[in-house]
Amino acid sequence: MTDAASALAVPPFTLSRTFDAPRAQVWKAFTEREQLQKWWGPKGFTVRATQFDFRPGGLFVYAMEAAGQTMWGRFVYREIEAPGRIVFVNAFSDPQGGLTRAPFADAWPMEILNTWTFAEADGKTTLDIRGEPLNANAVETAVFLAGFPSMQMGFGGTLDQLAAHLAAQA
Repeated sequence: MTDAASALAVPPFTLSRTFDAPRAQVWKAFTEREQLQKWWGPKGFTVRATQFDFRPGGLFVYAMEAAGQTMWGRFVYREIEAPGRIVFVNAFSDPQGGLTRAPFADAWPMEILNTWTFAEADGKTTLDIRGEPLNANAVETAVFLAGFPSMQMGFGGTLDQLAAHLAAQA
């Protein structure tokens, strides 16, 4: 499927979270390497960025490490509209940033298009997350859709870490 066809055919994964912090502070947590490494990833994992080039076409390559296990991931940034929107393609990767299959499911889509928006009201920031598979076949699409509850938990834990990170800065 093309990007447009997959966007029309598959309901996206969505999640919204409001943080007790101004948008500029939340934006920096996503756009500064040192901050991103402190909170990104599943609970219990340490994240280490090996590449971080925050610009359209730039690459963020990171290792997620826990209990002797290492998983690699990458973002390829497509659009950046500071401080309100980031569009990127997320995937599992090798240490050099090359695409790999997810370590937990061979049929997980190779790439997920993410659109994350940041809106501020009354000194608080709402992050809206939208993710949809790119060029996924029918099996990969079904696995993606079946993964929504797991993604809710995983992103929930990651965003809990972000909330704690932001609170520690206050």
